Amino acid sequence: MVKIERTATINAPVEKVFEYLSQPTNLPEIWPSMVEVKDFKDTPDHIGSAYNWVYKMAGMRFEGSSECVEFVTNKRTVSKSKGSITSTFDYIFEAVDKQTRFIMKVEYIIPIPLLGKLAETFIKKQNEHEADVFMANLKARMGD
Repeated sequence: MVKIERTATINAPVEKVFEYLSQPTNLPEIWPSMVEVKDFKDTPDHIGSAYNWVYKMAGMRFEGSSECVEFVTNKRTVSKSKGSITSTFDYIFEAVDKQTRFIMKVEYIIPIPLLGKLAETFIKKQNEHEADVFMANLKARMGD
């Protein structure tokens, strides 16, 4: 399992950042390799809300679904993905004055049988870069 963690201070209130990231349909706007989010189904408490996604990695197309397994308004969301890529996304939000300290923790399994062992290091570096771009795009989107 590969782990990536990134932290950013965003010049926007926690409510704004949380609301934006709580809507999976916003992800393609800030996540460069997220091609599509579709079939989003929300639930009243958001636990069990789910969507399907299409993601491009190393020039290959991957598809799967994600489900929210933890949701604490303005504090934390955790979603688990299955399909071509198995992953867990843990988003932590902390209010700091009128800013937001946002922590993104990702754990995923590189689909080695599909890509080959030699590609593992390349994919890991590429996904770390994706995480950096995701954070920069989120800051820009929030007006930072």
